[in-house]
Amino acid sequence: MADIMYLVDQLEALLERGYRVPFTTNAVIDEDEFLNILDKMRVSIPRELHEAQRLMQERDRVLEEARKEAERIIAEARLKAQQLVAEEEIVRQAQAQAEQILAAARAEAEDIKRGADEYAVSVLQDLDAYLQRFSRQVQNGLAQLQEKHH
Repeated sequence: MADIMYLVDQLEALLERGYRVPFTTNAVIDEDEFLNILDKMRVSIPRELHEAQRLMQERDRVLEEARKEAERIIAEARLKAQQLVAEEEIVRQAQAQAEQILAAARAEAEDIKRGADEYAVSVLQDLDAYLQRFSRQVQNGLAQLQEKHH
């Protein structure tokens, strides 16, 4: 994301260095330098999108790990519950303890899933905000160029 923001800053600096046409909002800028920066942006954008895709894959991996961990915890709780069943008195205690273990395991699994979901939402919100800013910057650049040529 830093690359694209740097390039946007370069475009802005190029515009600021441009010759202002009196009594208009137009500016004359070095076309070669502008096109060079634009080419760099075209190269940088796929990297930014790749990073976003990597973050989505990371989110999926975290969710899958959370699901597996939840399954492991529940399986472990069930195994412990089965091991506690030996005598009548122990059976009653085992059932109560097993329910507590299962409830704790489910709560922990839910916490893990919720944390993974919150992480995914945060990543997606950051990506959405970045893409919206980038889209506005591109639209502003296009508007300035179109205004320059009209």
